[in-house]
Amino acid sequence: MSHVTTHILDASLGLPAREVPVRLEAAADRERTSWKPVAEGRTNDDGRVPDLGPDQLEAGYYRIVFDTGAYFDSLGQRAFYPEVTIVFDLAEEDRHYHVPILLNRYSYTTYRGS
Repeated sequence: MSHVTTHILDASLGLPAREVPVRLEAAADRERTSWKPVAEGRTNDDGRVPDLGPDQLEAGYYRIVFDTGAYFDSLGQRAFYPEVTIVFDLAEEDRHYHVPILLNRYSYTTYRGS
């Protein structure tokens, strides 16, 4: 399993959000003014990306960018938030980081998962 994983549930449908493009990026500087790509993937049939990046990452700021617009386009809907970006501090290099979102067209929620 990679150091960072994610999971998306479509709260409106009560189903996993499938085939959502997802990118993991690392801050290129302390001010977080630029970002460098680390990994990318798509959610599977269970709405998960279990292999988003390497097994180990250095401490620092990271972000996951979810292409929610592409997902809602595939459902024939227009997304109010066409992209969701979650920035987090990976402070403990020996811990697993799971960053899920609950999603619908007009809102999203995130939390530190397990």
